Amino acid sequence: MRYFVGIDSSTTATKALLMDETGAVVGVAAAEYGYETPQPLWSEQSPLLWWEGTCAAIRGVMAKTNVTPDSIAAIGLTGQMHGLVLLHKAGEVLRPAILWNDQRTAAECDEMRAVFGKQRLIDVTGNDALTGFTAPKILWVKNNEPEIYAQIAHILLPKDYVRYRLTGEFASDKAGGAGTQLFDVRQRDWSAELVAALGIDPAWLPPTFEGTAVTGTLSPSASQATGLPAGIPIVGGGGDQAANAVGTGAVVDGVVALSLGTSGVVFASSDQPIIEPEGRLHAFCHAVPDKWHLMGVMLSAAGSLRWYRDTLAPGVGFDDLLAPAANIPPGSDGLLFLPYLTGERTPHPDPLARGAFVGLTVRHTQAHMTRAVLEGVAFGLRDSFELMKRAGLANVNQVRASGGGTRSPLWRQILADVLGAELVTVNTTEGAAYGAAILAAVGVGAFASVPEACAQLVRVTGRTGVSPAVAAYEKQYQLYRQLYPALQPLFQQLA
Repeated sequence: MRYFVGIDSSTTATKALLMDETGAVVGVAAAEYGYETPQPLWSEQSPLLWWEGTCAAIRGVMAKTNVTPDSIAAIGLTGQMHGLVLLHKAGEVLRPAILWNDQRTAAECDEMRAVFGKQRLIDVTGNDALTGFTAPKILWVKNNEPEIYAQIAHILLPKDYVRYRLTGEFASDKAGGAGTQLFDVRQRDWSAELVAALGIDPAWLPPTFEGTAVTGTLSPSASQATGLPAGIPIVGGGGDQAANAVGTGAVVDGVVALSLGTSGVVFASSDQPIIEPEGRLHAFCHAVPDKWHLMGVMLSAAGSLRWYRDTLAPGVGFDDLLAPAANIPPGSDGLLFLPYLTGERTPHPDPLARGAFVGLTVRHTQAHMTRAVLEGVAFGLRDSFELMKRAGLANVNQVRASGGGTRSPLWRQILADVLGAELVTVNTTEGAAYGAAILAAVGVGAFASVPEACAQLVRVTGRTGVSPAVAAYEKQYQLYRQLYPALQPLFQQLA
């Protein structure tokens, strides 16, 4: 039996997952760590935490299982996207990494639009400039830390720093590269035009590879640190959302991945690059070779339900909170909830957007409010589906759902009815790390392709079909869509 390791370097922990060649997860281990907020809106982390976490997680998962180190056939990498890791010519870290959730670069986003043009930026990269992306972070260092900028020799993403420590090689995957906003998304590589316009030295950027390509092998020093034999192939992998899509089987047209965690993500694979004309959806390369994806991000999805519970029903379990809501009719008797509790990204990139209950009367009970929260989040996720359809995405045949919110049968039914598509759950709960392990297995020939591997390894474990409530939700959704345009001027004044 051969085994494959998936490494997921997230913002709060590094996870190592061990998968056998039948697709069974035989072990998972994690090493937790924190990040720093040295100033308001800033978010930074020492890259050494990811490396130490990788070593600890690998040793931890091997200790949990009876797997011998020499049966590890390949390692796949995934992790947080968009972070900026700067190294000098000796390969040492120049400053703490600036993370995906750092918000300091608003001026640099404006600079990118001024230098390159907003529409040209969208046309080339598939995205408008956003504070979370890597490119404006590079400009921020140039503008604010010139002594650091002058020493840059290598620019890496978080998981690619882990790759460097594992192999000694500088490399990135195409899904992660697209998330820097320095990629020509159609050409699947760095945009020479944009890199030159921003004054970035192209020598700083690593070569890019497809998610299943072997990018190096485990070095002797990394062998000593991890306890695994030197020479194990390390494949390209992908950013966390692309790897999660592989882990849930969203790798073919018509299958959409929906992640219902604190934030909500709608992820659709495509055989061709599709760019939303106004940049309201993220358009990136997929971790699957020669595929692309569209992605919509909702900032407060299951986070809306947690806020609601903690604020209005503290101490009540989620199952007990949701049970009475099942007896409320679809549409919550005319009550709407707007889930913009932390601003919004898709379809309204507006940090000043706010949440609201609209339509409250004395007839409404707490159960009505609970159901309205579930429905409002579902409507917010549908906004991404509607943008994808208008941008040219083919029909959605199936939605593969993951994340803590999908444990609720009621919420799954509401989502299926609001989206008008079958909602399924699958056998994997460790989506991103599992996807990285699948990419590793394909990379060393255990499967002919990623779609073939997913067809064999990812199994549907539950189905929620569309009910007659779909008609009621269609009417309610059209009312929901009017809320943001009506309230947006007030949000500006409140802020």
